[in-house]
Amino acid sequence: MDFSAAFTSRWFKSATDPQDEQIRRDLKATCELPEHVAIIMDGNGRWARQKGKTRIEGHAAGVDAVRDVVEAAAQLDMQYLTLFTFSTENWKRPEKEISSLMQLLIKVLQKEAKELYRNNVRLHVIGNIQQLPGKVRETLEETVELTKDNTGLTLCIALSYSGKWDILQACKTICHEIERGRLTSDEIDERLLESFLSTKGIPEPELLIRTSGEFRISNFLLWQSAYSEIYFTNTYWPDFRRSQLYDAIRDFQKRERRFGLTSEQLKSKKALPSRL
Repeated sequence: MDFSAAFTSRWFKSATDPQDEQIRRDLKATCELPEHVAIIMDGNGRWARQKGKTRIEGHAAGVDAVRDVVEAAAQLDMQYLTLFTFSTENWKRPEKEISSLMQLLIKVLQKEAKELYRNNVRLHVIGNIQQLPGKVRETLEETVELTKDNTGLTLCIALSYSGKWDILQACKTICHEIERGRLTSDEIDERLLESFLSTKGIPEPELLIRTSGEFRISNFLLWQSAYSEIYFTNTYWPDFRRSQLYDAIRDFQKRERRFGLTSEQLKSKKALPSRL
């Protein structure tokens, strides 16, 4: 499969756009931005079918969407962006499609790793990495190592990941710790369980975006998204760009995040003077 179409542009190389810069300034000034945005990138296959292309061509076309959204997130000074790239359920797909996806992932990482490094983006990977082919693991490890000291946006890639797997592996590890006498059952609480999830050290996503018109979270960040604001869009992932990301953030900024409180309690809490 020829993936040359996936490399027509590069991350962080878009021309300076004064209008886009103004939009980003407005978003920052309007309200607090989400520290962590997670995206379920869906619709590559349907996008391809509408255009008479193969499914893998749809996945390749989605690379440009990734570039633009990563660049916009970094320019907004966002701290974390998590992309649902390949789920544990995706292993059920045809072998040829899986093989092509893995080849595409390797080529994208090899092509763009230095760009991520130069633009202060840190790559982090979550999921059952041992299920991935050796060459994919090797390429991921090289990119993670290259960018580990970067201090800007953390780009978290969910590969061979599912929320149920994440919770299950955390529970198994806790059981092993109890068996070894390192923990007791009385010590188990939410904070402890979170410390055994693959997202340890990463804040929960305030905003979860799902593309392609589907209204479900598809086994993604089940524990972590308990209080996420969810934004659905009909746009297929290959057509998703920074303008759609901005729309999702604007919608997020209009929402009242109560976390179990009433609106009146929330307003009273915000009105209290901060302690020095």
